[in-house]
Amino acid sequence: MLDAILAAYGFEPNTQAIPHGTGLINRTWKIHAPQKGNFILQRINEAVFRHPEQIAENIDKVSDYLAIHYPDAIFPRPARTLTGQTLLVPTPNQYFRLYPFIEGSTTIDVASNPTQAYEAARTFGAFTRMLAQFPADTLHSTLPGFHNLSRRYKDFKIALEKGNPQRLLHAESLISYLKKQSNIVTQYESILTNPNFHRRVTHHDTKISNILFDAQEKGICVIDLDTMMPGYLISDVGDMLRTYLSPVSEEEKEYRHIDVRDAYFQAILEGYLEETKEQLTREEKEAFVYSGAFMMYMQALRFLTDYLQDDIYYGRQYEEHNFVRASNQSTLLALYQQKMPRYLSMLEALI
Repeated sequence: MLDAILAAYGFEPNTQAIPHGTGLINRTWKIHAPQKGNFILQRINEAVFRHPEQIAENIDKVSDYLAIHYPDAIFPRPARTLTGQTLLVPTPNQYFRLYPFIEGSTTIDVASNPTQAYEAARTFGAFTRMLAQFPADTLHSTLPGFHNLSRRYKDFKIALEKGNPQRLLHAESLISYLKKQSNIVTQYESILTNPNFHRRVTHHDTKISNILFDAQEKGICVIDLDTMMPGYLISDVGDMLRTYLSPVSEEEKEYRHIDVRDAYFQAILEGYLEETKEQLTREEKEAFVYSGAFMMYMQALRFLTDYLQDDIYYGRQYEEHNFVRASNQSTLLALYQQKMPRYLSMLEALI
């Protein structure tokens, strides 16, 4: 199959394709072509993204805008096939795209020091800044309702009514805790009706592995733009806080290893605001700390909802997998909430 894909881009027969990266959604290969150089080939997961053509249109629109307004910005735009396509559909329900490989670049799976967190936040901030005047609502919502906390809480309540009775009993304490945090939903809904919160071009998946770094660990650019769509800064800031602050991931079973590291919060805060301070409203800046609670809570709800519904979305590697994930994120949220007054003071000192 790959030979035909590579031929559509004009690659010579001796081109090499090697599996690349650690992404869980799309399949990725690094392409080495003796005549043309190195590239990244991806097959989009059509089971997750039902309309890959909308992803391609979003990337084209943003790329065209940046080429005009920020011509020196590095932005990964798909290469074209011999017939001029940026999205190759060799057979129904197969979608491929090709990116030039940025030589000297690398990715990081986990933030291992505050400097890396700062650079990632600064690079995502630059993405927000450059697209501050872009008409975000002209983009497709490639995953409708993806970060809609009201919807996630509604799904949670449905799971409480119709979920697996044994699992409902097992999760009773965790359910009680998450129900008591519903003020996070109320605050989210107030943001949606506040005219001082702007709909912006939002990445929606700001884990550190979606930044390319150079050899000195300076951020080069944002990658993995499948979830780039209209949204609010609480999504991008919140996902950075959720995934950078703790030294362990959402998969960690030993909850005592979960921590919220002040130096990493400071790094994310400084890096993001360095690029966005002039573009954000006062209300948006004031929501910075809330953003972490927003994403941690939403992820805990999603994991627990899936557990109560017998693991129909995330799947599992063992019986209690999604319960562990939900408990992990709930532990992270509780630790974060303890530090929110301190973080609000750190924020106020910068804005």
